[in-house]
Amino acid sequence: MASIKFTTKDIFEQDFKVGFRGYDQDEVNDFLDEIMKDYDAYEAIIKELKGEIARLKAQVANTPKVAAVEEVKDVLPTERPSSATNFDILRRLNRLEKEVFGKQIVQD
Repeated sequence: MASIKFTTKDIFEQDFKVGFRGYDQDEVNDFLDEIMKDYDAYEAIIKELKGEIARLKAQVANTPKVAAVEEVKDVLPTERPSSATNFDILRRLNRLEKEVFGKQIVQD
């Protein structure tokens, strides 16, 4: 995981050398001020997300395992027997075609 190199304090305290044809100091300072605001926003978001992670981990730790398995069983559809024959498939397809094309014929 990447680490953060600078804090808002590091950015605030950074000084640049003034050259003969250097950058406009006010423009650089304004840009750094915007970067500092972004850093503060990122830190707030990270803090909020870490709190949510901790809350969810605590919630998972307090959830009984049996209840979680029962919830999954309720959500998952029951398995159908995999022994569907070609005849069963053709019969279903025939019913579907009647349903779809029958409605189209009535509409025309």
